[in-house]
Amino acid sequence: MRIPPMTLPPPNHTESAFGVLPEIRPLRIGSLVVDPPLLQAPMAGFTNYAYRQVVREFGGVGLQATEMVSARAFSWMNQKEQPEAPDRLWGVAEEARPLAVQMWDNDPETLAAVGHRLATEYKVSVVDINFGCPVKDVAQRAHSGSYLLRDPQRVGRIVERVVQACRPTPVTAKIRLGCTRDNITAVEIATTIESAGAAALTVHGRTAQDFFKGQADWQRIASIKPHLKRMPLIGNGDLDSPQAVLHAFQNYGVDGVMIARAALGKPWLFRQCAAALGGESIPPDPTPDEERDLLDHHYRLVCQRFGAERGTVLMRKFACCYAQGRRGARDFRASVARVSTPAEFNDAVERFFPTS
Repeated sequence: MRIPPMTLPPPNHTESAFGVLPEIRPLRIGSLVVDPPLLQAPMAGFTNYAYRQVVREFGGVGLQATEMVSARAFSWMNQKEQPEAPDRLWGVAEEARPLAVQMWDNDPETLAAVGHRLATEYKVSVVDINFGCPVKDVAQRAHSGSYLLRDPQRVGRIVERVVQACRPTPVTAKIRLGCTRDNITAVEIATTIESAGAAALTVHGRTAQDFFKGQADWQRIASIKPHLKRMPLIGNGDLDSPQAVLHAFQNYGVDGVMIARAALGKPWLFRQCAAALGGESIPPDPTPDEERDLLDHHYRLVCQRFGAERGTVLMRKFACCYAQGRRGARDFRASVARVSTPAEFNDAVERFFPTS
């Protein structure tokens, strides 16, 4: 199913089905204007070229992001003179803009070198630095991601070097509230990042210790705003509906929001949120038939890139996301998790999404 790009409503709407709305202004990240101020989160293993294309076809997203890239691995590939960029950057050079690429490491020089390449060779719209990933391989083993939240000085050195290397391309950062609930460092880290020259900051409302358990603490996110002098604040965590997005803008003083896991199975969510922010009627969810067509379209895009065999395996997790919240989803997930050929995949989808 191909959805035509939505036409955003005119600005300055104040009345909606949700009552009086605050003035929602475009988000400025350096010289880049993000309108609407809705950002698609980078998610390893998910936000590949095919997913980004599906989201873009629905419309409503102000800034998209690739999967998170290991700066060290990128540098290593360059040293080995391998002709291709990391798989996670496939298609980026020719892709529609605006587009952000997020990278991770703990070495300022490595990050600066890769950031410079992203800005000059790939000409990305934004270079983002990850200081929030809690995954063991990144945080504990590589002492990167959320591990660096315990070391504001190092965070500052990293941001400063990357800003210098990427100028005039804006550099942003993403953090969590802290490493643990007993060690909330978000305010200190945020002011350090701003002083180092970053153009925007995204804060996920959990600590690294939380992973994705419990609820995101939006009060903690809001508490950072008064400490910032010029840098816009983007909130992230548990944004799974237009109502949740409106609530974030109405109550927590953020300049933008980043939507992550909820949009994996609902790539039309950005379109719905953009309509809500403009005071317009929210487009309905696709019908089961439309969702089945969308799943098939997504699958074809993945297979075009990776081939039928690998594409089928990679599509398992996306199919599970599409089934979330539907009757019979558990049986469907168990079935689709075992598929290895297009015929098996199509059979599983046929049984879960029968034509009406």
